[in-house]
Amino acid sequence: MSEDKKLKVAFYRSRTGAEPVREWLKGLPVEDRQILGRDLRLVELGWPIGMPLCRPLGGGLWEVRSTLASNRIARVIFCAMGGYMVLLHGFIKKTQKTPDTELNLARTRQKEVDL
Repeated sequence: MSEDKKLKVAFYRSRTGAEPVREWLKGLPVEDRQILGRDLRLVELGWPIGMPLCRPLGGGLWEVRSTLASNRIARVIFCAMGGYMVLLHGFIKKTQKTPDTELNLARTRQKEVDL
């Protein structure tokens, strides 16, 4: 069975070669990684996709909205370019509103993306 991905996942890579989202994911429990992987896959296959899974943040940024085990909430912020969803930032959400520090970090990384 062939998969027809609308977008392929790519990890943001810093100038030093670090992949912070990949490292963040590796640090999560297996069950949480599986949930995030499933949600990212739904975006890959169904793009463009809207709420409740995916929400625009403005300026070309989108967030994948995942509910993890023990009722925690995770967000993966990405931009779509050149047929890729570039995963810019991932975090566990602790407040109702996405903190500006999280958004600003994703925006900074977005400016560095060169596909």
